[in-house]
Amino acid sequence: QVQVVESGGGLVQAGGSLRLSCETSGRTFSIYTMSWFRQAPGKEREFVAAISRSGQNTAYADSVKGRFSISRDNAKNTVYLQLNSLKPEDTAVYYCAASERSWLTIARVRSEQYNYWGQGTQVTVSS
Repeated sequence: QVQVVESGGGLVQAGGSLRLSCETSGRTFSIYTMSWFRQAPGKEREFVAAISRSGQNTAYADSVKGRFSISRDNAKNTVYLQLNSLKPEDTAVYYCAASERSWLTIARVRSEQYNYWGQGTQVTVSS
């Protein structure tokens, strides 16, 4: 089993920044692709960003490209999501997800491709 714990959410004004962290523990050797999803009230969960095991490959949703940045520190079993130039529409619960599928085999935007999920961290952007 793998445990996934997010942190770093909060309340920020539009244009501000936050950094989310996602720490994994347990059988972390089985984890390849890590991603962030988000879910706003009344909306479906949506893909935000993904990173490969080596960190050399990343992917982003169009809505966050150029504003958000995903990275990972494998020595710390931690993935980060840097959120810059935040907008009120970025308000959501942000979830970290871990998959045993490699970068080449995973359909990154599909939540069912991920084996382990965190409990989520709230990000609220005020206008």
